[in-house]
Amino acid sequence: MTLRLILVRHAKSGWDDPLVDDHDRTLNARGQAAAPVIAEWLAEQGHIPAEVVASTARRTVETWQLMAPALGECAVMRRDPALYHAPAERMLEVLHNCAASPVLMLGHNPGIADFAARLLQAPPDNARFASYPTCATLVADFDAPDWNEVGFGTGRAVEFITPKQIGA
Repeated sequence: MTLRLILVRHAKSGWDDPLVDDHDRTLNARGQAAAPVIAEWLAEQGHIPAEVVASTARRTVETWQLMAPALGECAVMRRDPALYHAPAERMLEVLHNCAASPVLMLGHNPGIADFAARLLQAPPDNARFASYPTCATLVADFDAPDWNEVGFGTGRAVEFITPKQIGA
C-alpha cells in the first residue's frame, strides 16, 4: 500500500507587532496570497488531503483556512500542539498517529525542513528544498500499510514546489 504525505510550511507571517506572541502571529499579505495558490496547484495535480494536521499556531491555522476551499473543506483537520516548532522526531510521532492518506501536515521551520530531508531516500531536484521557504510544499509517497510503519529514509519525493515557482 502507498501512503502519501503533503508537507507544507505555513505561509509567510508578519512581524509587524512586537507585542504579539510568536504563537499568535498572523499571515502577512504575501502569505495570504501564497496559500491559495499552493492549494490550487495541489488540487490541479490531484493531491487532495483526506486528513490535515496542523500546528496550533495562528499562522498555520490561517494557512489551512486559505487552502481549504481549493482542497475540500471536508478533509478532517486536527490542530496538534506538538507540531508547534517541533523537531523532526516529534513530527514523525504526530504522523504515526494519522489514520488517512493523503495527510497534509502544516508546520514550521527549522523542524519541517529537517523532517522533509530525513524522511526521503533522496532529496528532490530543487535548490530551494534545503531551506524550505514559507509555503513550500513536498509531496512524498511511502510504501507502508499504515503511518506507524513510516520511518526516516523511507519516502520518495513526488513533487516539491515553492510559491515563487508558480508565480505567487
